[in-house]
Amino acid sequence: MNKWQEEDLKYIWHPCSQMKDYEGFPPIIIDHAKGINLYDIDGKCYKDVVSSWWCNLLGHCNSRISNAIKKQLDSLEHVIFANFSHKTAITLCQKLMDKIPKGLCKFNFADNGSSSIEMALKMSFQYHKQTGNPQKIRFMAMTEAYHGETLAALAVGDCDLYTKLYKPLLLDIIRIDKPDCYRCPYCKHYKTCNAECFERTEKAFKEFGNETAAMIVEPLLQGSAGMKMYSPVYLKKLRALCDEYNVHLIADEIATGYGRTGKMFAFDWAGVSPDIMCVSKGLTGGYMPMSIAITTQEIYDAFYSDYLEGKAFMHSHTYAGNPLGCSAAIEVLNILDDENIIENANKKAPIFNNMIKEKFSKLPYVGDIRDLGLINAIELVKDTKTKESFDGKLRLGYQIYKKALDKGVLLRPLGDVIYFNPPLIIDEEDMEYVTDVAVSCAKEVLNI
Repeated sequence: MNKWQEEDLKYIWHPCSQMKDYEGFPPIIIDHAKGINLYDIDGKCYKDVVSSWWCNLLGHCNSRISNAIKKQLDSLEHVIFANFSHKTAITLCQKLMDKIPKGLCKFNFADNGSSSIEMALKMSFQYHKQTGNPQKIRFMAMTEAYHGETLAALAVGDCDLYTKLYKPLLLDIIRIDKPDCYRCPYCKHYKTCNAECFERTEKAFKEFGNETAAMIVEPLLQGSAGMKMYSPVYLKKLRALCDEYNVHLIADEIATGYGRTGKMFAFDWAGVSPDIMCVSKGLTGGYMPMSIAITTQEIYDAFYSDYLEGKAFMHSHTYAGNPLGCSAAIEVLNILDDENIIENANKKAPIFNNMIKEKFSKLPYVGDIRDLGLINAIELVKDTKTKESFDGKLRLGYQIYKKALDKGVLLRPLGDVIYFNPPLIIDEEDMEYVTDVAVSCAKEVLNI
């Protein structure tokens, strides 16, 4: 252990970590980065194919984003966002209007993904209270959902790893069975089905629709659940059902937005719009902590009145609309357009997926290989016929993660699901390298 690792463990409590593990597996101290490469203080290179928690969209230390922030830094670093504004935030909203789903037009800024989820839930609750539907005080969400780790965001989530301990503190959520496409009871495939599983959602709305303010979804991809993918038809049907029951549809596009699924936003695949959309992560290319809850004119109008009527949305963040974050976000949009990033990523996506299928499908214990845009996931199971999962106590994914780090690849699996969610600028040479490493590590751990 080097002195920097010792000093780290002396002071820092790392997120989503059991710190006792760090006694034998100390944190890797990164010195600098470029593209998909991270370099530690000893010069070792790590291929970052999880985009540093899915936020690094265009590679580390992108010169255009760096220069945009440097330029902004010399004119305005921060200003209170109540009764004050600035050109950078206004310009960002103008540019986003050309990208977001139709009907969304009002932007409420926060500083992280969980905070934008909190805002969306509160907006929906207050909207119904102020428009004559005070009985609408509950929320619907899918099983195994993940929407963040502040209390309301945690409540609409359903990953036991994060929520189980805190259940006494959480809201009572109406839970709808998620689409389970790998183990589909209808024997369908998510790329060709008609979302037959939606009947379960219809039953929930019939029973609870009158008391529901909003339903929140991770569109097409449940990330923390294991990169579980489902049909855009589900979103189309959900949009119609929400309209029927006067329920807001909240899109958590924090992880799925900005080209991750092959389109600018996952909802674009369905051709419908949510009532509120939360964006973060790729919004600033992974540079600055920032998020936005984007909503409709109708929702905005329900809060528009004389201040003394008490209809204002009394929710704020110190760093809302931060100029440095906005400057990064503007340049991300410029790069996406100027360099045809999403179009080029879509050309690489089938190459990456075919590469993964060719290498992994030959292995025993590979139950499912699924893909959406450049996102690919390989689910390891104990029995490929019954689709029985491994005992989680084996920590197979964690073992693969550690071995891959030794070979210079940052994977960080989700349970027994190995996944790739790289920056959109990854090239074929790096695709070959990271998949070779992942396969070799999986073979070692599974004793193949």
